[in-house]
Amino acid sequence: IDRKILAGLQSDSRITMQALGEAVGLSASPCHRRVKLLEERGVIRQYIAVVDQKSVGLPVSVFVSLKLERQGEEDLERIARAIRGWREVLECYLMTGQRDYLLRVVVADLAAYDQFLKSKLTRLKGISSIESSFALDQVKYTISLPV
Repeated sequence: IDRKILAGLQSDSRITMQALGEAVGLSASPCHRRVKLLEERGVIRQYIAVVDQKSVGLPVSVFVSLKLERQGEEDLERIARAIRGWREVLECYLMTGQRDYLLRVVVADLAAYDQFLKSKLTRLKGISSIESSFALDQVKYTISLPV
């Protein structure tokens, strides 16, 4: 039942407890209790509005691979701390393999990415290489987990 609740909330987080309960086979009160437990356990972290990036003038997605000179704990944390503060970066992952970090950056256009690259990325100390790949089309996008 919890998985059905999660699927329902991922589909529409504004659904009423009555409608959600009906969808999962519960009345509103037990459904509400289960949702509260999922929130308290940290399974549900937050409720958000998903904004279309093109509609707000940020149509360009750039995937950026960073290779560090060293992968010491202090170096990794310093880089991560800087990246966390950059609004243009929607996602950042510490990776295995040839690159150390993979970022998804959204910007208005090539000039905006050039500015981001020059004013932020290239100023990070300890980066040995930066590789940028521009997305031509978004084939799939979801924030819903397969529960």
